[in-house]
Amino acid sequence: MRHGNKINHLGKKTGHRKAMLTNMACSLIEHKRITTTIAKAKTLRVFVEPILTKAKTDSTHSRRVVFSYLQSKEAVTELFREVAPKIANREGGYTRIIRTGYRLGDNAEMCMIELVDFNELYNNASKKTTRRSRRGGKKAEEVTATAVEATEVVEETPVVEAVAEETPVAEVVEETPAVEETPAAESTEDAPSTEEEKTEE
Repeated sequence: MRHGNKINHLGKKTGHRKAMLTNMACSLIEHKRITTTIAKAKTLRVFVEPILTKAKTDSTHSRRVVFSYLQSKEAVTELFREVAPKIANREGGYTRIIRTGYRLGDNAEMCMIELVDFNELYNNASKKTTRRSRRGGKKAEEVTATAVEATEVVEETPVVEAVAEETPVAEVVEETPAVEETPAAESTEDAPSTEEEKTEE
């Protein structure tokens, strides 16, 4: 029976469990997400989040404390150089656990644990969502009133332009027949003269 044991021992001795959590924390920092079982992910979250909080203050002491947990210079460098600036404004909750189903062999419940600030899909989706109220208050009436005024202004402007365009068209129509009649008259006058010349010859 468990009876108040707060630590999930994960069926391992202390040394094995600490080594496993250290390796998983290094992998999480380097790759930003790893796939594991739910039990291990929950234990890893408890292990790694205080380390991430410590990494937000970049000092020699905090680097030494973090190294005592991770035991990897590459992971410590990655943590202070890449991860810490991104999580600087976050107060906590640096990791997210997403359940992915059950493992084929032993039917263990699997999940993906990831650093929240490095998932672009979830972050963009949360920024795009907007809240809409169900009831249309004064704001909705003001929006519709401004939309109606805008459409009225848009409708009036083309009417004025159409009137301005009609006047030149009417003048062109009146001038065009006069221009066309003159050449026609000249061509009829020229035609008999050429025929008379031919008959005289």
